[in-house]
Amino acid sequence: MAENKMEEFSTEEAVKEAVENAEEMKEEAAAENTEEAAEAKGSEKESKKGFKKKEKKKDKRDEQIEQLNDRVMRQMAEFENFRRRTEVEKSQMFATGAKSIVEKILPVVDNFERGLATVEEGADPFADGMLMIYKQLLTTLDEAGVKPIEAVGQEFNPDFHNAVMHVEDEEVGENIVVEEFQKGYMYNDTVVRHSMVKVAN
Repeated sequence: MAENKMEEFSTEEAVKEAVENAEEMKEEAAAENTEEAAEAKGSEKESKKGFKKKEKKKDKRDEQIEQLNDRVMRQMAEFENFRRRTEVEKSQMFATGAKSIVEKILPVVDNFERGLATVEEGADPFADGMLMIYKQLLTTLDEAGVKPIEAVGQEFNPDFHNAVMHVEDEEVGENIVVEEFQKGYMYNDTVVRHSMVKVAN
């Protein structure tokens, strides 16, 4: 009987110990799970922070890209304006230079006309040669865009004519050019030299 009691007692103790051990293991497991959950939350927070940081960095890069694009667009617009301005300035400089050269050539044309006015055509071979050179000069000027201004018989226009004399003539209409003292010329649409004229009425 005593042996049976000892066996029952030892069995009960073993069961108690096993139950206690099982409870301790459960508590430890629960504690471990809690720690793991806390670590997981911490890592999630860190990953979210990292993602937010990445998003912020991405936003800064986007801003930099936008700023650079804006700068490039502005520089392209400035360059286009500069190119147009340069083209206009070049054409103006060319026109100014050509006008200056034409102004210097016109006295030569005037002298040709004065000289040829005193000689009859066909009377002198030398004069005929000068006449051919004069005509060639006028043709070259015409091809370059230099044209004489029409004056005699035209209505006086201060944009093209310079009135140096005035005469009363009933046979001629009012404000009509009756005589030209010096021929005027235009280069393209610009007056190089005004016609010096006499105006009636």
